[in-house]
Parts: sequence; C-alpha cells; structure tokens
Amino acid sequence: MIFLRRQFIAALAMLTLAAPAALAEALLAPQQERALPQSRADVILSFAPIVKKATPAVVNVFATRVEQRPANPFFDDPIFRRFFGEGGGGGGQRGPTAQSLGSGVIVDASGLVVTNNHVIEGMTDVKVSLSDKREIPAKILLRDPRTDLAVLKLTEAANYPTMELGDSDALEVGDLALAIGNPFGVGQTVTQGIVSALARTQVGISDYGFFIQTDASINPGNSGGPLVDMAGRVVGINSAIFSKSGGSVGIGFAIPVNMVKIVVAAAKGGGKQVKRPWLGATLQNLSKEISDSLGLQRPAGALVADLYPKGPALDAGLKRGDVIVTVDGQSADDPEALGYRLATKPLGGQATLGVLRAGKTIAVPLKLSAAPEVPARDAVKLKGPSPFAGATVVNISPAVLEEFSVQGAVNGVVVAEIDPQSVAAQLNLQKADVILVVNDEKIATTRDLERATINRHYYWKITLAREGQVITTVVGG
Repeated sequence: MIFLRRQFIAALAMLTLAAPAALAEALLAPQQERALPQSRADVILSFAPIVKKATPAVVNVFATRVEQRPANPFFDDPIFRRFFGEGGGGGGQRGPTAQSLGSGVIVDASGLVVTNNHVIEGMTDVKVSLSDKREIPAKILLRDPRTDLAVLKLTEAANYPTMELGDSDALEVGDLALAIGNPFGVGQTVTQGIVSALARTQVGISDYGFFIQTDASINPGNSGGPLVDMAGRVVGINSAIFSKSGGSVGIGFAIPVNMVKIVVAAAKGGGKQVKRPWLGATLQNLSKEISDSLGLQRPAGALVADLYPKGPALDAGLKRGDVIVTVDGQSADDPEALGYRLATKPLGGQATLGVLRAGKTIAVPLKLSAAPEVPARDAVKLKGPSPFAGATVVNISPAVLEEFSVQGAVNGVVVAEIDPQSVAAQLNLQKADVILVVNDEKIATTRDLERATINRHYYWKITLAREGQVITTVVGG
C-alpha cells in the first residue's frame, strides 16, 4: 500500500509540472469504469465491481399471514361487532398478523426469485422489495421443504436484473465469497469471507444436508440471499447459521447452487413439487466398528442396509452390505452426501455408483427414475367429531415416503397437510405423522381412517409413528 501511495505522489508531481492545458484535460477526462478483478492482487484493492454487478438482482422478501382467532359466540352480537369492529361469528375472527423477513435473488429476467422455504412457510401474502426500492407482489410458484428452497414469481411483467448461477462443485476451501442480504431488516448489506468447508452434512437443516460453510457474516434476515463468488455468480443460497446468541459467529451454511438449479428447473416446468431420482434402498452411516469389520481403511461411504422390492438399487444389482462411496466419480462419504449427489442428477439418465464389495471396488450403473406412486394417494380431508378433523391423509407409497421423508414405514397412512385452525392442529398432530391404529383398528388406507372417524367416541386411542418413534396416546372424545 505504501508503494501505491508513492506512485500516486510521483504521478501527481509530474502532472503539476506539465502545461496547464494538459493538466486541465487530465483532470476533466471521464473516469474509466472498473473491470471485474482478474487476479488476487486486484481483489485486495476492492470488491466494489463484484458488488455492483451482483446487488441489482438481490431482493428483500416480506411475507405475512393474518392469524384467525377461534370462533366466539360474542361475535354474533351486532352490538359487540359495532363496538369492536369484528366480522360475523362462527368461522373465526381476524387476529394478529404473523410476519417473516428474508432475502432472495432474481435468477430469471421474467421475475423468478429464489429464497428459503422457511422465509415464506405458512405465509399467504408475499412482497419483494428490489434494490431500487420498488415493492412488487409475488406469488409462490414452488415450495421444496426438503431442501428449504422456494421459488417466487414477481407479478409485474418486466425485464428484471438477474444473477448468473455458478457451479458449486467447482468451489474449493479457501475461495473468497460474499454474502448479500438484509440482516435484521437494516437494508441491503454485503459481507465478505471465505469458503470454510464443503460438503457439510448432518447439520440438521434439511433432508439434503450437504452445505457450503462460510465465515462471511450471516445474520437473521440474510436467509434466502446469495453467496457470491469472485465472478459475481451465485454459488449458494444462505440458509442458516450456527450461533448460541442469534448473531453471526462466523459459521454460516449455504445450500449449493447445483441443488438450486434443480428446483428452479422444476418451477420453470410448471411443477408444484420437485421429483428426484430414487435409489430404492435404506442406507446407514458407517461407524468405525462397521468399517473395521468390512476391512475399510476409514469409515466413509453409505452402507446398504435394505433394498426396496423392484427398486432401482435392486435392479442395478446392489446387495445388502455394499458400501457406496462415489456417484459419477464424486465422493459420497455418508448417506446425506449420497442423497445430495443423486438429487442433483436429472431424471431419465444413468449414474455410475462406485461400490465397495468384498474388498473390491466395482462400478454399478443406476437408472435415474422417480419413486413410484403405487398405490395411489387417494387424499382424504378428515371431518367429523374426531381428533383428526382438519387433517388430510394419503396412502403410503415410495413417492410419499420420499416426499415426506418418512423412514421405514410400510403400514398406515401419512398426514400430508393440517388446517392450522383445526382440531388436529390444536391436538398437535403433525405433518408426516404416520397413523397406524385407531381404537384398536389397524389403518391400512385413507378410507379405513375415514370410516374409523365417522362416529363420536368417549375416547380415542391412537397409535402413530413420528420421526421413527411409535407413540400411543389416549384423547378424550
């Protein structure tokens, strides 16, 4: 830096000795716009050119939902309504407004915005604020809870600024990165750091736990904003932080952009959900003991614990006890990494699995097909005098198990949706619960549960599975 200052002083001295006309011409000459940095030395000077390129496509996302108060007979009194300004009774009343704040990035000039699903989860009204302060309503095109991603569409037609999607597989630990978003609602903010780690799994944020870790400051409100490389491209969507205080401590996690591409492609294709390749196998982490028993040098890979009948894994020739270590040459150190590698592959093609079997590595070709929806869902929204009133249930199939991340269930029906104002919600029934038995009657289909809940009972004995645990409880009728 001292050397640069000396150069500047010397140049200024020479310019002062020049003719007045030359001096005036030099001072009045228009400044050239700075180019993107071409070397590490350029980067040390300033990130401003990257920021100028990237920030027009970064947006703030505001989501709201009006809560409904339970119905109250007082609201049927016209005098009460006159004084308190409430609507008619019987159907619930407008209550306080729930709000959510996050960030997003425009990835298509037509107005497609990527953000986190948790930013807009449960919300009904979404607005997007652009970098030029315009506020535009947006509709939700696609939610993908499994990756914690969502795609919005701006409702006003225009040619919006966009940010190019990069390649997260090309990242290396130590690469410089910028995080852009709206932390704590203070306004658009840029922070700088490095890629601290790659392929972070078992973080517990989403089903496809395979995150970019960065020390660029990420705080509440940054969720959904882009992690940007030194070419001004999106390489990740900032999703979560590790913090005991709620503020940044230098450990932030971003969803790799290669997963984002799959979700955006599904939204562009008009899909309401993302369909991904299905392995058709139950996988297990390798402990040191299992690794030693198999004669492996280190506990890395995904152990095949079980195979689904007529699934792609069985058709490909995989066997129980096989250890999958790579997908198309890319490492898969645990089941989460393997799930990510497969999830970023397009349907209809083929992937080559590197498999350890009996001390040898073999190549296994796997057809990339979606999980079948057999039997059909036959969705039923339950009514009547039961604890399940307001819940929508579906039949179990490989596709349903994949969509709701249900492990190991072969019997029962899955709770697909719950009306937030319903009896089922008040009794804490949860999405992805598997209803197994009601009043000692085994539930095999949605119609079984519908029949079992038609009549009122003095009590309800319910057995369900939640996150791998079987729970039996009794509820008053």
